[in-house]
Amino acid sequence: MAQMVRCKIGLFSIRLINQKVPRVILPINLQRLCFHTSQIFDAKGKPILMPSLSPTMEMGTIVKWMKKEGDPIAAGDALADIQTDKAVVTMEYDDECVLAKIVVEEGAKDIKVGSLIALVVDADEDWKSVEMPDSVSTSSASSTPSPAVTDTSAPVQAAEPPPGQQNISMPALSPTMTSGTIVKWLKKEGDGIEPGDAIAEIQTDKAVMTFEMDEEGVLAKFLVPEGAQADVGQLIAIVVEKGMDLNTIVIPVVTKAASGDVSAAKKAPAKEKTTAPATLAPSSKPPPSGQVYGLAVKRLLEEYGLSSGSVKGTGRPNRLLKSDVLTFIESNNVQKVSLKSEPMVGVKKSVDSIISTRTRRSTGPSTYKDLEVSNIRAVIAKRLGESKSNIPHSYASIQIKIDKLNEVRSKLQADNVKVSVNDFVTKAVAHALLECPDINCLYQNGQTVRAQSVDVSVAVATPNGLITPIVFNAATKSLSDISANIRELAVKAREGKLKPQEFQGGSFTISNLGMFGISEFSAIINPPQTAILAVGTGRSELDVSLAKTTLMTVTLSYDRRAIDEDQAADFLSVLRAMLEDPTFLAVGRAKALRYRRE
Repeated sequence: MAQMVRCKIGLFSIRLINQKVPRVILPINLQRLCFHTSQIFDAKGKPILMPSLSPTMEMGTIVKWMKKEGDPIAAGDALADIQTDKAVVTMEYDDECVLAKIVVEEGAKDIKVGSLIALVVDADEDWKSVEMPDSVSTSSASSTPSPAVTDTSAPVQAAEPPPGQQNISMPALSPTMTSGTIVKWLKKEGDGIEPGDAIAEIQTDKAVMTFEMDEEGVLAKFLVPEGAQADVGQLIAIVVEKGMDLNTIVIPVVTKAASGDVSAAKKAPAKEKTTAPATLAPSSKPPPSGQVYGLAVKRLLEEYGLSSGSVKGTGRPNRLLKSDVLTFIESNNVQKVSLKSEPMVGVKKSVDSIISTRTRRSTGPSTYKDLEVSNIRAVIAKRLGESKSNIPHSYASIQIKIDKLNEVRSKLQADNVKVSVNDFVTKAVAHALLECPDINCLYQNGQTVRAQSVDVSVAVATPNGLITPIVFNAATKSLSDISANIRELAVKAREGKLKPQEFQGGSFTISNLGMFGISEFSAIINPPQTAILAVGTGRSELDVSLAKTTLMTVTLSYDRRAIDEDQAADFLSVLRAMLEDPTFLAVGRAKALRYRRE
């Protein structure tokens, strides 16, 4: 009997042990909560705003998204079809990234220009853990904003423009553009405009782009002067139909000027009478109106906590009289405010003035001047800072004898073929990349991607910052074609006329400071590229046989995640062999494998 009971208990325990426990799979967001409860590890999303795809576009409709969340985006890929006030236009993206989150779904109508429509992250970031940027609110994507929130970053109109008048807003000339600077107005007030005419040069976060009009008209008024910055969607000009009287235009009220101050371009007459509160605190004073007034009026305004903008002056020209202030105080029953803290403020100002006076006497007048950072320089600093922080840089240098290169160059110049040392370097680099394809690659999405063509970017210094136009298929071009192409791209870069496809992309970069007398330096990799070559100047030295020779030092900066030391050494060896015997560079491609180091 005891054995039977023991067997039953054993069978029951075995049955319980072998019973499978169902596995509970949590959603992704709950799985992340098991590891951390903060957003420290979340990827910071880069906003994509509704672009201005036509000069008169104020709102748009997302017709179709060409990409899905998690899809990679290459430079020039179509992102979405957007219906403007003219037609359905395809929006393209200029950078390489991953579409992390679609904020505005397909079919959403009346999305204002400058509103958030999507978020992207870098290729090596986790797009699933993207978080909304601090500077952008998702409420901007809604077609009906809350009445309690006032958007001071966009222009506000006091009334609808009359028939025949068009208010031109700052366009989004690139998907990542949030503000632009009016470099130059190409038309004057009163000039006629034909379809396709360029009216302004605008500096974006990428380059200086030309803003063209699609309709005819007359440029009636500039709302943003040259050199001023304006947010995307902010009004910058007024265009009217031909034959319309320019004196009948209505200038809208601009809540945020290009300089960032709160001002009004021209105030429209108010339809309703505004009643001032009984007591106005000094912190709630409206902005000054620019009216002229004397000391007695100033004292009255301070005693009653008023601002000159709240009282309309009757004196001429634009003068606020004491009787105007007294009438306003009596009609609105305004009471005096307490000014107990005024003596302390005065004492502090007196102390500060004494200290500043003594400082000026001891140190003299300041000779420093703050210079505004352009959008291009800000983007360059951001990208190169991220490159230096996130990419494991390694460096390899080699010295190259360029005596024969100078001889070949002199012979070509005798035949009226003008080429520079940089042209020889570009041609040699292109062939070296063909022989060493491991260097001609990109690092994207955590993996190495070999480039299908040899597109060499050449760094060009411009007044606005450094830009890298591209010599496409450099290995298939002759030395003279490369020279002409680089010269043309450099001129367009300095004039700010490069198109986005002419400087975005590339598989390898050359930075040559030898023309400025720099003997040797190391350059920072421009992601997603994995290498950049820094070229120094030629210098005369004596070799082991005491013969005079000209040496040039080149330094390869390469990404250790994609390129190994032996691959970098192979590339530099092939490059040195080609530049030390450059005859074939002038006549065509040669078999360079024999120059590989053994």
